[in-house]
Amino acid sequence: MTDHKNHNKESLFGKTHSELLNIVKDAGLPAFTARQLCEWLYTHKADKTDDMTNLSKRARSYLNNLYVVGKQSPVNVMKSSDGTKKYLFPSGGGHFIESAYIPDKNRHTLCLSSQVGCRMGCHFCMTGKQGFQGQLSPGEILNQLVSIDESDNITNLVYMGMGEPFDNTEAVIKSIEILTSEWGFAMSPRRITVSTIGIIECIRRFLSETEVHLAISMHTPFDKERKELMPVENAHPLVEVLKEIKSHDWSGQRRVSFEYIMFKGFNDSEKHVNKLVSILGGLRCRVNLIRFHPVPGLPYESSSDEIITGFRDKLSARGITTTIRASRGEDIMAACGLLSTKRLSD
Repeated sequence: MTDHKNHNKESLFGKTHSELLNIVKDAGLPAFTARQLCEWLYTHKADKTDDMTNLSKRARSYLNNLYVVGKQSPVNVMKSSDGTKKYLFPSGGGHFIESAYIPDKNRHTLCLSSQVGCRMGCHFCMTGKQGFQGQLSPGEILNQLVSIDESDNITNLVYMGMGEPFDNTEAVIKSIEILTSEWGFAMSPRRITVSTIGIIECIRRFLSETEVHLAISMHTPFDKERKELMPVENAHPLVEVLKEIKSHDWSGQRRVSFEYIMFKGFNDSEKHVNKLVSILGGLRCRVNLIRFHPVPGLPYESSSDEIITGFRDKLSARGITTTIRASRGEDIMAACGLLSTKRLSD
């Protein structure tokens, strides 16, 4: 799919309609050419400009000289015993990213990465241990969707792979615009969720510019404990994140959820239940409990299934909608918190 001879040319894939309109105007081409490009890139999923047969020869010649479509095939795929697949994509400079495909009956979810590594430094996460190697462009984010075998079957997208989406806000919001616009993939925003550790000004922009779901990585309701797990608590305290979220109208179909990894003896007690009820009561939301998946070199353990189930039941009984997320792909290191390509970049 990738033409390595043209690696210095700019990619068309991942550009918005307005960006494509600027390109065709600079070329002296009719404005409707931008819409034709959108159709070829996002509806027909063309691999080359030469495939865009309803463009004039002059348009194709101009585009060929300066641009490539710019999609890339995965260089490796691993399949779990539970059907989950982990795809490996190159990302320039000798770096790589991973994305996870998770089939579940009629639901087919793709977990997208937004960065090469991550600079947030959460102490329980393998991607955080990897550190930060670079940002993904909108095209590199969307390439993970169009370049896998299951592309046409995907029903849901979650920005929960490598990286902090709101440390790459511009590219993430552009990718969402392409996914949800009628000139793009025309995907329902209700099929897309973006997960963040809580960068307040970016949450504000995201809520005003998109309609997709929001997930907040919480992991404990106590600020002192959260600082132990997540350095971001120092700059963006959970109390301020919640204040921003509660200022938004959640009465429609849009959903906010809170991700809560269960750590044995750390955040799974009755006092945590009480505090969660205290800070989330009255907010239309969901809490997703997640088993901790062991990371080599880290001291944490997962709470037992019995503790996790009891924690869910106590929250549910007190009016907080709570679910337990099924662990998928752990045997291929594709489960929550396990994505890392550090070994390939060293």
